[in-house]
Amino acid sequence: MDWLPALALAIALAATAGIRAWLPLLLAGLLVRGGWLELGSSFAFLASTKALVVFAVATVVEILGDKIPAVDHALDALGTPLKLGAGALLAAAAFGTVSDPLTSVALGVAVGAPTALVPHAAKSLLRLGGSALTGGLANPVLSLLEDVVTVALFALAVLVPIAVAGLVLLVVAFVARRRARPSQAPGLA
Repeated sequence: MDWLPALALAIALAATAGIRAWLPLLLAGLLVRGGWLELGSSFAFLASTKALVVFAVATVVEILGDKIPAVDHALDALGTPLKLGAGALLAAAAFGTVSDPLTSVALGVAVGAPTALVPHAAKSLLRLGGSALTGGLANPVLSLLEDVVTVALFALAVLVPIAVAGLVLLVVAFVARRRARPSQAPGLA
């Protein structure tokens, strides 16, 4: 039964990495260091001073760069594999509380990377629409909203991981169901 909370936390943390790659790693490291979050002992390096400095600098670069319309697209393209990796790492760290390190990493990749892809894809579509409608002028506002959503989702992921994981799974099911339906042209039955 220990697997369910670990799976929920893995899904919830990985989802936050789909929006911002570095901020969830920084938050996880800070919470582990403060004793407010337990992750697998093999992932204790997330709370090391070196890791926290790297995560903090990368978070600042990601957040500030994302507010500049021309830079945000480049960061998004470069950030896709980083977000998948961050999602896998956070999921593996969550699984580390109930399994050995190798199994944790395998599960982290299997669960975390695809989970991070869902919010990343949604964010990318939102940004594409915002750029098309406003010529990129709305992107700094959308970026700020993404920062707030990432912190809020991370807090919820730590406090109520099963609810967040359930929400992520519902969104995935909804999107999969919508994609599975054949599209019909208006007026045709």
